[in-house]
Amino acid sequence: MRTLLILGVLVFLASTNEACAASPVPEVKTWTFESDAIDAPPAGFAFAKTDGGRMGRWVVRASADAPSGERVLAQTDDDRTDGRFAVAIANEPKLRDVRASVACKPISGRVDQACGLVFRYRDADNYYLTRANALEGNVRLYFVKDGQRKQIASWSGTVKSGAWSTLGAEARGDHLVVSWNGKAVIDTHDATFDAAGQVGLWTKADSITEFDDLTVTPIE
Repeated sequence: MRTLLILGVLVFLASTNEACAASPVPEVKTWTFESDAIDAPPAGFAFAKTDGGRMGRWVVRASADAPSGERVLAQTDDDRTDGRFAVAIANEPKLRDVRASVACKPISGRVDQACGLVFRYRDADNYYLTRANALEGNVRLYFVKDGQRKQIASWSGTVKSGAWSTLGAEARGDHLVVSWNGKAVIDTHDATFDAAGQVGLWTKADSITEFDDLTVTPIE
């Protein structure tokens, strides 16, 4: 009986080890921009825009109050075209179910002072977007399809200009959750985009915005 018990334990441990080997821990990716050159675009990103206006200007710059280190990524072009959405997209990874977050600081803008987080990005005209706006005092969730932005849900609250905050998004199937400074503020469902896509950053119109600590976590 003792021998059978020992064999059973060994079989259980072996099966557990096999399961662990078959299910690796998802890799968390974080961009702090500390190794990127000042006044140049960061490595590993592509840049695009939705709708009219100039392309955004995305550069790494020094920041005395960066959440981590001494460098941040900033969108610095102040084109006031209302429908101009400037995006900076990480080349990898491409994920369907994902948890993403970024520290962001709206600095200036007369039309908008927005910081945005893009996920399930297919191309410059098709993606999910959550953005916080310091002029409006709200956080919203949209999808952009065929270049047209449509609001899914909204939350009103404090969004400070000139201060660092954290914007987050989680997508599991059609379940989408948006967080602001660690608190879930939008919890909804939408199935517009169901395939894997990239994650990135977003601003609107003349928003001058800094970003740091973009973090992407795969969800199994």
